[in-house]
Amino acid sequence: MSRGLKARHIRFIALGSAIGTGLFYGSSESIKAAGPAVLLAYLIGGAAVFLVLRSLGEMAVSDPCAGSFGEYATKYLGPLAGFITGWTYAFEMVIVCLADVTAFGVYMGFWFPGVPRWIWVLAVVLVVGTMNLFSVKVFGELEFWLSLAKVVAIVAMIAAGVAIIVFGLHSGHHHVGISNLWNHGGFFPHGGQGLIMSFAVVMFAFGGTEIIGVTAGEAQNPEKTIPSAVNWIPLRIVLFYVLALAVIMSLNPWQNVDSAGSPFVQIFSSLGIGSAATVLNVVVIVAALSAINSDIFAAGRIMYGMAERGQAPAAMRKLTRGGAPWLTVSIMMGALLLGVLLNYLMPENIFLIISSIATFATVWVWMMILLAQVAARRKMSAEEQAKLKYPAPFWPYGQIVTIAFMVGVLVLLAFSSDTRVALLVGVVWLALLSGLYYLWGRPRKPGAGLTQEASQERTAVEEAPAPDLETASAARP
Repeated sequence: MSRGLKARHIRFIALGSAIGTGLFYGSSESIKAAGPAVLLAYLIGGAAVFLVLRSLGEMAVSDPCAGSFGEYATKYLGPLAGFITGWTYAFEMVIVCLADVTAFGVYMGFWFPGVPRWIWVLAVVLVVGTMNLFSVKVFGELEFWLSLAKVVAIVAMIAAGVAIIVFGLHSGHHHVGISNLWNHGGFFPHGGQGLIMSFAVVMFAFGGTEIIGVTAGEAQNPEKTIPSAVNWIPLRIVLFYVLALAVIMSLNPWQNVDSAGSPFVQIFSSLGIGSAATVLNVVVIVAALSAINSDIFAAGRIMYGMAERGQAPAAMRKLTRGGAPWLTVSIMMGALLLGVLLNYLMPENIFLIISSIATFATVWVWMMILLAQVAARRKMSAEEQAKLKYPAPFWPYGQIVTIAFMVGVLVLLAFSSDTRVALLVGVVWLALLSGLYYLWGRPRKPGAGLTQEASQERTAVEEAPAPDLETASAARP
């Protein structure tokens, strides 16, 4: 695989994966759960994700590889942990991508309400999947421009919303003003319970930021690009989420937001600004395409890294001439066809179910990243820790608190009938992977579970002929 990703590519790939469906569509679910207090939930969740990314960045700078946290889990927590982490991340990307393609179908319904959603889902799977068969440099450039358009649009939307609030530039029937954040049941309309329950959707929104670690294997200069991307991403994501949603709930009371479409488009439509709603719908469609693009990329790379470690079929290492793992991309496209079927069978409830399952997978992977970093640190001497080029902050208390927070988010899934299915699916998934590991994925010979290059080196040493001691002795002067 070629190192064709520059710093700007990596920054916007992570933005493309994280600022998408979770903000433009899923935020309606979190707003319904917590009301305006959801802003606090995004701040807390963003802080936790920042610690995860800094922990991942510490390992990625020291050991950049395509397998990323799957390989780190194998190295520091054992082959079983690495096997489960790698496949759970691939599962996460499939589920998140299902949510993204579902949202794409919803957005297209804004213009074509009479066209079945599954048709749009099928079209986007085929088109974006094909894009991922090009070289990584082409992918990075495409994702850069898609994400840049999305970021510019969010900034413009925030500016337009502020102008509407300050100058009263609207023709709607609702009161407009920041007082909407506390006038309709207060800032905590559902109390602390509503705030806590919103984390199930809020953490889904931040899913995808860990793709920074996956890009390390194809980054041109990982020692510089990874720290730059990690420091650049979290603050901007939090700002975009908090500012954008604060504007949305100031333009329209929070209880008027529903899941029939993007809350961004709904708000401007309800204010009588039809052209703005049309432009925003274009933006959310671009956002969905960008997120789908990043999801397929990430899943393909993590499966490629697992194939190198012998934790996935060796055929997954096959590359196109441009260096893209074509078989893993094809597998992702096949898995996403499930989204076509689900949108045909149950279009009304599919998003919340999918996002909850994705939350389980995402939080599990984040926990493994944190645990791997903790295990790596404990194996280091004080001198080795001092030499780290990009050490994670707040060690070790920040990591301990963040791990406890992630465990709490998983427990939350059990307290709602809508998200409980995610916990059940997650437990079954982990049990299934554990069984598969002992039946198929467990290393059965020395060197199994190493990277392909390390395994070849070990094999070469073991198969090298033994030295002829008599000849060597006779030759010695």
